Amino acid sequence: MNAVPPAYRLSVAPMIDLTDRHCRYLHRQMSRHTLLYTEMVVAAALVRGGALRLLDHDPSEQPVAVQLGGSEPGELAAATRICVDHGYREVNLNVGCPSDRVQSGCFGAVLMRDPALVSDCLAAMREAAEVTGAGVRGAGVTGVEVTVKCRIGVDDQVPEEVLPAFLETVQAAGIHRVIVHARKAWLKGLSPKENREIPPLDYPLVLSMKRAFPDLTIIINGGIGSLATARELLEQGLDGVMIGRAAYHDPGEILLPADRLIFGSDTPDRSPEAVVAAMRPYIARHLAIGGRLGAITRHMLGLFAGRPGARSWRRSLSEAGSRPDAGLEALDRALEEILAAT
Repeated sequence: MNAVPPAYRLSVAPMIDLTDRHCRYLHRQMSRHTLLYTEMVVAAALVRGGALRLLDHDPSEQPVAVQLGGSEPGELAAATRICVDHGYREVNLNVGCPSDRVQSGCFGAVLMRDPALVSDCLAAMREAAEVTGAGVRGAGVTGVEVTVKCRIGVDDQVPEEVLPAFLETVQAAGIHRVIVHARKAWLKGLSPKENREIPPLDYPLVLSMKRAFPDLTIIINGGIGSLATARELLEQGLDGVMIGRAAYHDPGEILLPADRLIFGSDTPDRSPEAVVAAMRPYIARHLAIGGRLGAITRHMLGLFAGRPGARSWRRSLSEAGSRPDAGLEALDRALEEILAAT
């Protein structure tokens, strides 16, 4: 069998309030190879706030990347060093989030207006990653990569002009991999949710960027709801596909067959029932240190999407998750209900 393609061939997008460490642990039980991302972590929270808990992850989540938000090169460099020390081997800069809170911090999609600043940030992050990574190579580290996630433009910018200029700038800063959300972002007048849905997708533009920048690894993101679409985009020449909410809300459809359909694995797909069984020891450890069941099971609601009894599964887990004393018996009961329905 051929070597497994790189993890970025399929990735799950960083999603605020969703892709926390419990979500990522769940997703790793479903796919061994898919690249996972943290929620966006604000660089200042690490450097000035000492919020290192935001970087907590289980070693079994690898391959996993951390996404940083920020616009001050020195601070991003310091945050990158912290991330590498915590075991992350990819550090991604957010140049795509359009929320008001992110804009007020002068980072995210608003940085599309200042590619020179983005270049300075990425160069500082790369230097920090190389120096810090070299210091831990004795532990088997082969390298730390800095990447960037962007939009095709913002507001009244012309994507056909802005995107190639942006890619030229980040490539000159030494970046080799870029994730492109194939929509513009409107910084005023649209909510983050609307910015994921209303601006039209422009896959042809992203495809043309791969032809124009053959040495760049280009990953496409935005509106991709199935592995069939992902495979079509890969076949058209893109290096990878990043899927967001479809992977979260229907992980059984996206992640369970991903190793076979995207990475060429000959290992049989896991069943949702097997995933539940694999999660039990992890949940037990979480409960034993005082954690709440709902912190984990809220990410499992879509596990049986499309199956008879899926609504009962969601209802049962949601009700149990709201109770502070709920334990594994609540998970077992929900599983029994869906098994009875099938």
